[in-house]
Amino acid sequence: MSTMRFSAVQESLKRTPVKITEIARRSDLFGQNVFDQNTMRQSLTKDAFVAVMAAIDTGAKIDRGVADQIASSMKDWALSKGATHYTHWFQPLTGATAEKHDAFFETIGGGMAVEKFGGGQLVQQEPDASSFPNGGIRNTFEARGYTAWDPTSPAFIYGTTLCIPTVFVAYTGEALDYKTPLLRALQAVDHAAVDVAKYFDKNVKKVNASLGWEQEYFLIDSALAASRPDIVLTGRTLLGHAPAKGQQLDDHYFGSIPDRAMAFMMDLEMECMLLGIPVKTRHNEVAPNQFELAPIYEEANLAVDHNSLIMDIMDRVGDRHNFKVLMHEKPFAGVNGSGKHNNWSLSTDTGVNLLSPGKTPMSNLQFLTFFINTIKAVNDNEELVRSSIASASNDHRLGANEAPPAIISVFIGSQLTSVLEGLKEVTKGKLSPEEKTELKLNVVGKIPEILLDNTDRNRTSPFAFTGNKFEFRAVGSLANCAQPMTVLNSIIAKQLIAFKADVDVLISKKDMKKDDAIFNVLREYIISSERILFEGNGYGDAWEAEAKKRGLSNNKTTPQALKVQVAKSTIDLYESLGVMNKTEIEARHEIEVEEYTLRVQIEARVLGDIARNHVVPTALKYQNTLIENVKGLKDIYGAGFKKLAAEQLLLIEDISGHVAAINSGVTALINERKTANKIEDANKKAVAYCDKVKPLFDTIRYHCDKLELLIDDELWPLTKYRELLFTK
Repeated sequence: MSTMRFSAVQESLKRTPVKITEIARRSDLFGQNVFDQNTMRQSLTKDAFVAVMAAIDTGAKIDRGVADQIASSMKDWALSKGATHYTHWFQPLTGATAEKHDAFFETIGGGMAVEKFGGGQLVQQEPDASSFPNGGIRNTFEARGYTAWDPTSPAFIYGTTLCIPTVFVAYTGEALDYKTPLLRALQAVDHAAVDVAKYFDKNVKKVNASLGWEQEYFLIDSALAASRPDIVLTGRTLLGHAPAKGQQLDDHYFGSIPDRAMAFMMDLEMECMLLGIPVKTRHNEVAPNQFELAPIYEEANLAVDHNSLIMDIMDRVGDRHNFKVLMHEKPFAGVNGSGKHNNWSLSTDTGVNLLSPGKTPMSNLQFLTFFINTIKAVNDNEELVRSSIASASNDHRLGANEAPPAIISVFIGSQLTSVLEGLKEVTKGKLSPEEKTELKLNVVGKIPEILLDNTDRNRTSPFAFTGNKFEFRAVGSLANCAQPMTVLNSIIAKQLIAFKADVDVLISKKDMKKDDAIFNVLREYIISSERILFEGNGYGDAWEAEAKKRGLSNNKTTPQALKVQVAKSTIDLYESLGVMNKTEIEARHEIEVEEYTLRVQIEARVLGDIARNHVVPTALKYQNTLIENVKGLKDIYGAGFKKLAAEQLLLIEDISGHVAAINSGVTALINERKTANKIEDANKKAVAYCDKVKPLFDTIRYHCDKLELLIDDELWPLTKYRELLFTK
């Protein structure tokens, strides 16, 4: 083992013995550091509390006087918890969260100071926006941007800072964050879903989209991770030969959680409890040193905030436990990557999950309405759905080791497929009393019984119905959930608007009863959406050929997948709903395309550096040792040395071949990168990096990995997979 690797392993062993102790009941800790409804009810005046709740429930504006009252109470509460600073906490288009801390501190003259925090500081701040991605919306010298309080997501204390969730917009009003379009999409789906839900219950006044994310991640010893330049700079291993034992025995999945990982998880969960993040599930995932945590479902905007927050918390807690938390979708070749499954549903303010069947044919018809409209929305917008999970890192994961493929399809199970087949046979036009009775009793009425046994899942399906929700399994572990949630809620909203229009036309112009009209429209939707339904294996050439026949897209790379973002149909969709305007859409597209290019560019530079400055010198050093050995054999045995040194000579030759291939590969990589960098068009540059630069990674890696098997383990400079994946 090399000195570097030996030092890293030794460092990883210098740990305080792990102690696993519960310090308090979770229910007692939950939300202690959150300025939630219970805290507000105790802290605010009646008028202020009513104003906040109106803002949360209906989007009503809060006047400045009330804002001052809220800010004063929030400050007093924060100070009582030990907070010294406050920040507007937001989610710019960098993929990370952002914050600028200001103290609750003002001088008042005479050498005196007070803690101060007013309504103006609560409601709006003006951070420097010049260095955040803006997609050409504004010039570099135009630094002004605004953050504005989002009262639907409660403020919280992290460390000694009061964090106030906010939106982030340009001086000219365009959204520069993930939250703003999400809030608009959630408002759109709320209004559209309420209009449809009133067909079944006139008392429905609000519909909330819910989200339950599942976060997969790897825990790698921090000393070992620090010894790998590729992990430090890119979050994944750019080379490394597969170990003899990987995940093939399936012995890690749902296995006993190692003590050190358990200590990390318990510390993380305590932090989450204090911050009101309702984490509930933890377990070993399939790959060695891979784990998962999942919360109880929440309203989608709050769930997105909590997931963004928890990714930051995981890094900090990981540091305390000497772990590097890897959230890259594919940090290790040959084993499972990590996803962030997004479980999505719609629920009414009357307490009904619209994607869960009930006890009556009418409630089941409501279920079918939202169920089929979701399928239709995904069918009509499958390319846009694919674009929502596109990234340089997720490209490595999709279509391999249990991850869903890049082809978007919907899995609903054989029994629900039979239900849709039954509905497809509905007579077009008005139903006779016998037909309606037959339909409601024998098809619609049996749905609860069917779903009791409909628990199987298709691990290769990117979008699957799993009982009372849809699970969007293709979302990457590094992603901000707001992106796919904005797309999904937007296309559902547009589809529900279209559905209501279609039903109302049949009721008014065809003189149909409501049920007849609904059944007729659903029948047409089922027929027009059949291509998106797929129950089989999502891997392999057979499904690719079948999907092509069905007219489904297969955008395997991010540059391909992102093109639909600026299509006229996409712009029309977002503008019609008020989610984003054309300027915002085009800016985001430019940002994502540029980010793809930069990530591949960084990886190319890191790989070239490791290959030439770590691998090749080590190979030559070992080769020189072999050469000296052969010379010694020749000195001793004379002409007969060739027989004795045959293996060494072959090894010397193999090393030379791999070194030559690495050097020529890195030279080609540099040249292709230089050529791509001269391209001014952002889309063409991204395609060049995808098609010309990125494929060279595999060639260079192949030869580096072969050298790993040939060279003395004591000399190899990089921590190996067996050490990264199996060090507990």
